[in-house]
Amino acid sequence: MRFYSLPADKVVDILKSNSRLGLSNTAVKDRIKKFGYNKLKEPKKKNLFLRFIDQLSDFMILILIIAAVVSFIISKLENNNDYIDSIIIILIVIINACVGVVQENKAEKAIEALKKLSSYKTNVLRNGKEAVIDSEMLVPGDIVFLNTGDFVPADARIISANNLKVKEDALTGESVAAIKDANVCLKEGTNIIDQKNMLFSGTFVTTGKCTCIVTATGMNTQIGKIANLINKQDSPNTPLQKSLHKTGKLLGLSAIIICIIIFALGLLQNIDPLKMFMISISLAVAAIPEGLPAVVTIVLALGVKRLADNKAIIRKLPAVETLGSADVICSDKTGTLTQNKMTVQIVSDFKDILKPSSESSEIILSLAALCNNAKTIRSNNKIYALGDPTEEAIVNAYNSLGKDKKVLDDLFVRIDEIPFDSNKKFMTTLHKTPTGKYRIISKGAADILINKCTKFLNNGKISDITNFERQLIRKQNEAMASKALRVICVCYNDTNTLPSKDQLNKNLIFAGLIAMLDPPRKEAKQAVKDCQLAGIKPVMITGDHIITAKAIAKDLGIYTTDSKAICGYELDRISPENLKDKINDYSVFARVTPEHKVKIVKAFQQNNNVVAMTGDGVNDAPALKAADIGCAMGKNGTAVAKEAADMILTDDNFATIVSAIKQGRTVFENIRKTIHFLISSNIGEIITVLSAFLLNLPSPLLAIQLLWVNLVTDSLPALALGVEPVEKNIMLKKSKNEKGKLFTKKMAFEIAVEGFFIGTISMLAFCIGRSYFDSFDNTDIARTMAFCVLSLSQLIHAFNVRSDLSLFKIGFFSNPKMIFSFFVCLLLQISVVCIPFLNSVFKTVPLNPVQWLIVAGLSLSPLVIIEIEKALFKKPCHDS
Repeated sequence: MRFYSLPADKVVDILKSNSRLGLSNTAVKDRIKKFGYNKLKEPKKKNLFLRFIDQLSDFMILILIIAAVVSFIISKLENNNDYIDSIIIILIVIINACVGVVQENKAEKAIEALKKLSSYKTNVLRNGKEAVIDSEMLVPGDIVFLNTGDFVPADARIISANNLKVKEDALTGESVAAIKDANVCLKEGTNIIDQKNMLFSGTFVTTGKCTCIVTATGMNTQIGKIANLINKQDSPNTPLQKSLHKTGKLLGLSAIIICIIIFALGLLQNIDPLKMFMISISLAVAAIPEGLPAVVTIVLALGVKRLADNKAIIRKLPAVETLGSADVICSDKTGTLTQNKMTVQIVSDFKDILKPSSESSEIILSLAALCNNAKTIRSNNKIYALGDPTEEAIVNAYNSLGKDKKVLDDLFVRIDEIPFDSNKKFMTTLHKTPTGKYRIISKGAADILINKCTKFLNNGKISDITNFERQLIRKQNEAMASKALRVICVCYNDTNTLPSKDQLNKNLIFAGLIAMLDPPRKEAKQAVKDCQLAGIKPVMITGDHIITAKAIAKDLGIYTTDSKAICGYELDRISPENLKDKINDYSVFARVTPEHKVKIVKAFQQNNNVVAMTGDGVNDAPALKAADIGCAMGKNGTAVAKEAADMILTDDNFATIVSAIKQGRTVFENIRKTIHFLISSNIGEIITVLSAFLLNLPSPLLAIQLLWVNLVTDSLPALALGVEPVEKNIMLKKSKNEKGKLFTKKMAFEIAVEGFFIGTISMLAFCIGRSYFDSFDNTDIARTMAFCVLSLSQLIHAFNVRSDLSLFKIGFFSNPKMIFSFFVCLLLQISVVCIPFLNSVFKTVPLNPVQWLIVAGLSLSPLVIIEIEKALFKKPCHDS
């Protein structure tokens, strides 16, 4: 159906809808059955079997499987029982693959959960009432209301529009916003680009508002027709995952070279080539940290859940990594640092504060209530305003005089509107008066609107304005702003003829000023202190007057004697090079535009800072994208801002950003701990086997034992480290701005030393067993002791990695999951030594009490040594 060629009312009839009532619940259910949900089909996902095959497709795993099969065939041909080893090796490889599939599945579910958390809502008319629903629930025939910053959720025919412009570049490629018109009917065959009366899914409203009727949903929309192209996008790896992939490749290559050396040494010692090949390949498989990416993704996903529980929804996984490195937070004032609960405190004319009940006060409030999009609702015989907090405050103040905005709106019918714009800093409405004239009303920033006034209102009389009156108005404005009040200027003009749009804001009459209080959030002051202790610079960015901004910033502790404040027009005079040198001097930016925000972000970034930026409007999108962490407002933010952001604050609260940084630091530290643990353990395995062959000793570990150690220690303890609780001193550690950087030189040194130590004590266990408990030609006890020490020392080492602080300070039982993983893995390791059936499978022998004491002493030694090192050398707030 070519809806663009039909009048809007005809489209409503064809779709069996009602522009005043919308659809009924029954009609919606029937249409969902007929048309389906309003979402695009997703590409088919790999089934479990294909994922399992992918896990086995790694080059080293394939070689190990081939080697095990060859060993099985040779053993069968020679009629010996060594083929059991091959079966167990393949079984362990299969178990590892299954664990990999489970981890991959968890990671995918986490990413899907991200999409659900940030799903879009739409305002619709259902059963005669406005409702907010998930966009997926829209059906053809739904009446939808869209405002500036909203995404268009489905294809729709416009019923009515006010100054509507829509950015359609996602569909048409046109970078300039398209001007829309509800009243045109177009010829059949009109190109999509020229369909001025239609809206298309995936585009967004840049200016104005409209009412429209949904004509197509899901795969039937214009964007649905090219959905196959869209759905080919894969989730990109995060910077940390990319860094990890490179690290894994380097470690893998090193492990393979060492394994080739071990294989050669074994051959020189006349060890059976097939047996030596199996040991070498098994060591390579055990030593290469192939499970790291999956473990890190799961840790990131767990971090995302923690953040969501703390009212911060992560839209893009890299934000979790970057959060921990943030050292500058550029925050909007209104609603983020303040409560966004406006109340009118003062109404003033050009020089005096007016009594609330005075005629002059009523005139000023009535003008502001007309130039206002807040709606009034009745509840318990009281009238309340619903809308933008500033506009709510004005309407509530007007209604408190015993008046009713609805009556006022009926008397002065609105004809047109120029919405508020963060660049021009005011809004304008045009009304028809009861006498047939036209009234223009503007409200916004006083310092902007004063310059558009040629007259002023004084006790009901209109006089020409001079510089003297302008100066008095500015003084009034500054006096109220210094009390941390937000000041709104109200102007108007009456004309006999309908003015053109370019004449709306000329020759205005100054009516008065309205000052409102928006108190700081109670938790914001402490959050600012927490930032400063953590080495994070809090910065206030606002469109308000600089005096208001400084007053509130001073109260919160952002603006101090050591910092400066600057206005947007002053920023325009500073070159990017000079701003880079001066940016750290400023903590308050007032009267800024969205373009200024981008300039501020880039200046901080040029000083090697990691910047978090908040935003809520359409024009904030560039700054949110430019920032290292873009934070959109969940309550008052536009859909466009949310789409551009990395994180959405569901409570629009500055303290939530600080809490999110705390969680982000914890996630990043936990990932580092996991990597630290896994790589140091893998180095221990390599050192154990390599040292034996360098010393011309028998192999201390068999292929099956190496794979078992890899299976037991690379899974549960690593994941337990990933959910390590938040450290008490995490926000006292100064951010080192290591975005995506996994290793410091100190961390790499510690990993190497700890890996060498684990390898050394495992080799020592082998030598003790061989010297004191085994016969000359038998190494069963020695091998069993080395096997146990290697496995158990790694489990113990996981406790070392938990914190830079002593275990006695953080508490042995402060991470219950670590305790659980330790005992499960301990039980598994003991079972392969003590259960006769498993003895024959893993080539172990039961140990006597003395041998177990030696194993226990050696396994606990990493804990003792590192506890001594922590006590002697590590500071409480050590940066890893």
